Amino acid sequence: MKLLKFIKYLFRPSDEHKGIRPIQIYVLKLFFLLMFVFASSDAWAELLTHKGEWNPEIAVAWCSIAAYTTLSGIGIFHTLKMLPIMIFMIFYKALWLVFVAYPMWQNGTLANSEALDWSQIFILILIPIIFMPWKYIFKTFILGED
Repeated sequence: MKLLKFIKYLFRPSDEHKGIRPIQIYVLKLFFLLMFVFASSDAWAELLTHKGEWNPEIAVAWCSIAAYTTLSGIGIFHTLKMLPIMIFMIFYKALWLVFVAYPMWQNGTLANSEALDWSQIFILILIPIIFMPWKYIFKTFILGED
């Protein structure tokens, strides 16, 4: 009986979270946590241990990843306020899948490439896409309503 109540709670819009279902908040918190723990540690390790001159484009990429994944740590606690970080992550990964991975897949060159590993990671953006509170995002960040 308690399990059924908990499941109902997870899928019912919550006043505490501005009408967003708790399951959405928890999944987004999980993704913020994963970004913060894994991606920021990789990015900072790369920045702090790099030897020699940087390729400027590669350096921009690592600095950008370090910045947004470190900021994602705030999203663990202030999930709705940090949704733009999640939108950024979805947007750049979707662009990469469309402009890099898809053409390689069409040409039959994705399977034996380094891009395959990135594709397998980046395709996981489907999960936050499904759990994003799109109506809230539109109202808050596009229309500017509270």
